[in-house]
Amino acid sequence: MTLTDILAVAVPAATPAPAVPMRLDPLQLFLDADIVVQSVMAGLLIASVVVWAIIVSFWIRMGRVDRQTRDFESRFWQADDVEPLVKSNEDLPSRRVAAAAIAEWQTSTRRGLRDKAGLRERLSGAMDAAVTAESDSLSEKLNFLATVGSVAPFVGLFGTVWGIMNSFFQIGAQADTSLAVVAPGIAEALFATAIGLFAAIPAVIAYNRFSHRVNGFETRLYRFSDRFHASLSRELEAM
Repeated sequence: MTLTDILAVAVPAATPAPAVPMRLDPLQLFLDADIVVQSVMAGLLIASVVVWAIIVSFWIRMGRVDRQTRDFESRFWQADDVEPLVKSNEDLPSRRVAAAAIAEWQTSTRRGLRDKAGLRERLSGAMDAAVTAESDSLSEKLNFLATVGSVAPFVGLFGTVWGIMNSFFQIGAQADTSLAVVAPGIAEALFATAIGLFAAIPAVIAYNRFSHRVNGFETRLYRFSDRFHASLSRELEAM
């Protein structure tokens, strides 16, 4: 037996160390996480997908409504007879506001005009109610953005707290306080907070931006209703 064979028997070959990942693997962090943390992550990811769907759909919808409303109002103020425009099937807020005024006018004057001041008030009330309804319709999905923006960080924090508690449990179970024992669990836990912020930040930004845009559009509808109300008031004075 040669000296090399003797050394090979006396000193067994060292077991190769497991490969250390050089960067974070989000998918692996999710798969290695506790079932509770996985549920938190999955819920936050679903919320993030819904948030982005609302952002894209609302952006497209507001752009379309804004363009079509500008075109409708241009045609409305240039028309000699606005009734055909009002009775059209165009799905536009301005048309519905004008339709509310026309409907109130026709209802109040069907049996003759008796109270001009009362009719002015009813026209104003009908158009204001229509403007409020249109504004509420445009902003109905924005509440979800506000909810995700305010709640998602805390949901992610819950997953983080749970993951850290699980890491401390592993310390007690293995009687080992080394960083190698707690680091994986803490990384998984912090990943839940990261997903919560990933869902919340776009939701907050989009909510603020879109709320401002809806408020601006609502102001524009009020200007349209005020101008139409003034036009109807002039007709009342001539009657």
